[in-house]
Amino acid sequence: MDSLLFLCARRVVDHRPLPALPADLYHVLFQAAFLDGRTLVLRDLVATWPFPLLHLQRLVGHRQVLRDHPCNLCVQAVIQAVVAQLRQELEKPECNFRWVLEFWHGHNLQSANSSVHLCRSGPPGVDVHTDLFVDRRTYKILRDALQAGAASPLRLKCREFKAVDISASEIVTLLESLDPSCLRRVELCFNNLGLSGLSVILPHLSRFPELRSLKVRYSNVDVRHLMPKSAMRIRSVARQLGMLPSLRELNLGSSQLSGNLRQILCDLQAPLESLELAFCSLVPADLAFLTQSIHAPALKKLDLSGHDFSQGLLEPLRLLLEETSASLLHLDLMDCYMDDSNLEVLLPTLLRCSRLRFLGLYGNSLSTAALKDLLQKTLELVDLHVVVYPVPEDCYKPDQQESGWDFVVDKELLTAATAEISQILENSGRTDLVWTYNPCVHGALDYFSL
Repeated sequence: MDSLLFLCARRVVDHRPLPALPADLYHVLFQAAFLDGRTLVLRDLVATWPFPLLHLQRLVGHRQVLRDHPCNLCVQAVIQAVVAQLRQELEKPECNFRWVLEFWHGHNLQSANSSVHLCRSGPPGVDVHTDLFVDRRTYKILRDALQAGAASPLRLKCREFKAVDISASEIVTLLESLDPSCLRRVELCFNNLGLSGLSVILPHLSRFPELRSLKVRYSNVDVRHLMPKSAMRIRSVARQLGMLPSLRELNLGSSQLSGNLRQILCDLQAPLESLELAFCSLVPADLAFLTQSIHAPALKKLDLSGHDFSQGLLEPLRLLLEETSASLLHLDLMDCYMDDSNLEVLLPTLLRCSRLRFLGLYGNSLSTAALKDLLQKTLELVDLHVVVYPVPEDCYKPDQQESGWDFVVDKELLTAATAEISQILENSGRTDLVWTYNPCVHGALDYFSL
C-alpha cells in the first residue's frame, strides 16, 4: 500500500507546471512522475534537480510495480533532460557535476551503477561510467555507439563487460573500442568460442590494467583430446592469462579441462582469489595441482560443482580444502554425487574452514539425519550465513509413470524435515543463519563483494 505522502505526490504531478518545491520532496515526486508516465514533469524535475546525484535505480528500481511498467518513454525523457543539462554545464568555465543513471534493457536492469561525471580536467568532456551487456540483438547498436563516441566529448568508461552469443571477432571489435582505464570484469557466455576463439580474444585483454575478473562460461572450450595444434593453443592461452597481472577471479564453467588445469594456469603471475570450475571434467591430477599451487591458500571462493566426489575425487578434494581452509569464504559443491558417507569424510575439514560464509550442497544424495548432523556441527562456524542443501533422500517416494518408476518429493516428509532443521536453528539462537533447499533464493556471492 502506498504512503499518504506518495499519494499526494501523484496528485501534484498531475498538474504542470509544478509549483516551487522544497528539496526534500523531489525524490517522491520523481517516483510518482515515473510511475505515472509523466514525461514532461520528469524533464522539469531533472532540469531543477537540487542534489549533486540523480540515481535512477535507487529512486524507482526498488518499486515492485515497475517490473511490468512500460518505462521506456520515462527513461528516454530522463536521458534527454540530462543531456540538456550537460550541455548547459559544458558551457560554464568551471563545473563540478556528477549524475548517476541506470538503464533498462527490455524490463531488466542491465547496466548497474552507471554514472555520468562531468569535469574540466583537460579537454571539456563527460565521463560515463557504466556496465555493458551485449548480445546478438544489440551488438550493432553498441558497436556503432562506441565507435561514434571515440571522437565525442561523451567518454564511455566501462566497468564490467558481458557478451552473450556473439563471435570472437565481434567481441574483439567491442573490446578495442573500450577505454582501458577502468574495466574490471569481462564475462563471455554461450559464445561457442572454443580454444581457438579464446586465444583470439585474450591478447586484447592485456590493455586493461584493472581487469580482475574473467568469466568464460558455456563457450565450448574443450582441451581433453590434445592434438599438436591444440597443445600450442593451450600454451598461447596460458601465456595470455599470464599477461593479466591484476587477474584475481577466473571462471571456466563447463569447459572440458580434464587433466590440463596446470597447463592453463601455469603462467599466472599472482594467486587467484576466486576460481569457478563447475562441470569442467576435472580429474585427481587437476585437484592435486590446485592443492600444491599458489592459488589454494589465497582462495576465497571455490566452485567445483558437477564433479563426482563419491569415489576417486573425494580425497583430492579433502586435501584441497585443507589448503584453502584459512581463506575460504564461499564453497559450492552442487550436483557432486555425494552421499552421507562422503559428507562424513569431508566434515572435519569443512569445520576447519572457519571463515566460511556460504556452503552449497544442492543436488547431492544426503539424508535428513546427515543434514541435521551437519547443521549441529557447523553452528560453530560463526561467519556461516547461507547453506543451500538438497531435498533429503528420505523425502522422496516412488511414483509409477508411463515410462516406468520415478521418484517424487513427498511434501509431508519434506515439511517435517524442514521443520526439524528450523527447530535446531531456533534452539541454537542462530537467527542469522539461513538453511534452504531452494538454490535460487540466495545467489552466489560476487567476488567484488567478498
